[in-house]
Amino acid sequence: GAAKPHCAYLFANRRATRVKVLVHDGIGVWLAARRLNQGKFHWPGVRQGSELQLDTEQLQALLLGLPRRFSR
Repeated sequence: GAAKPHCAYLFANRRATRVKVLVHDGIGVWLAARRLNQGKFHWPGVRQGSELQLDTEQLQALLLGLPRRFSR
């Protein structure tokens, strides 16, 4: 399907050391990438290809590589 404006789509590699973020800003699509030199991104317990909604605090913690518990 089409990308929803003002939504972010996150993708990580298998080792969870790199993440890419696609954001549709209403005009076009932006791509950002982040790599951790130490540690890994702490994803909530989701399966590959599944959908999850994060609030701003959860997204920031995830992108900073902070250990964080996600509630469903």
